[in-house]
Amino acid sequence: MRQCVGDAASRGRLEPRQVSVGDVSYHLVLGGAGSPLLLLHGFPQTHYCWRKVAPQLASTHTVVAPDLRGYGDTVAPPGGPRGEGYSKREMASELIALMEHLGFDRFAVVGHDRGARVAYRMALDHPARVERLVVLNVVPTVDQFERMTTATTLDYYPWLFLAQPAPLPERLLEPNAEFFLRHTLESWSGTPGAIAAEAVAVYVRAFSPAMIAAVCADYRAAFHLDRALDAQDRAANRRITCPVLVLWGDQEGALADGPLTVWRRWADDVRGHALACGHFLPEEAPDALAASLVDFLRHGAD
Repeated sequence: MRQCVGDAASRGRLEPRQVSVGDVSYHLVLGGAGSPLLLLHGFPQTHYCWRKVAPQLASTHTVVAPDLRGYGDTVAPPGGPRGEGYSKREMASELIALMEHLGFDRFAVVGHDRGARVAYRMALDHPARVERLVVLNVVPTVDQFERMTTATTLDYYPWLFLAQPAPLPERLLEPNAEFFLRHTLESWSGTPGAIAAEAVAVYVRAFSPAMIAAVCADYRAAFHLDRALDAQDRAANRRITCPVLVLWGDQEGALADGPLTVWRRWADDVRGHALACGHFLPEEAPDALAASLVDFLRHGAD
């Protein structure tokens, strides 16, 4: 059963669509009015994480919120042994094509977690397409790996566990999918029960063997492909030229020192602040997040 972002009111309601881009059938929700805004969720969630944020943005923006490649109800081929097909460069290009199909050549993009990695790659590779960029709870992938220390590595175990060669993580996860997903959502939240039971149930239903395979491909690509792409860009001093907003949860210990210094090495116009929450900003602090997004995106029309 598909779950879609939106509420009963016609204003702010986002309607489901299925859109084919190449060999991928994207499930997304679309609605609102105004300049286009792409919302990209993270691991281990789906577009449903935006359900409290998207309606607050839809009065001033045309909101597009897809399930990422292979996540949720987006149907995609499996990845290659090193995550081929799931590099953030490939995923970003595919989403550019998706937005073109919907009639949007230039847009703002907000990404959380894995979605933020796709979003900043989109801004690097397609600067003419991205008007404004918002990244939630991440630093670039190459910096992420370099920042892993004895104090943080245990917190970032998915980066290494899920990147193991197939089929090891898939075989271990499939019979324990619900336990793993519930553990991730609970342990990464700032407070117990921060994610509503009905939302957890949506994510449990979505966490199928196909999505597990996509998640592993996503993390394999981060280890084998994305890290090298980032390192090449950093060495060449390629920079993000659009305005960037960086937001993070103040209860996420690994980002306690704040990521702004890192992002200012990658972009010319960076601002941001912490929100009072853990990892899942769209779930834990939806109103504060929406207010920050409205303020930042409003200036894109100036």
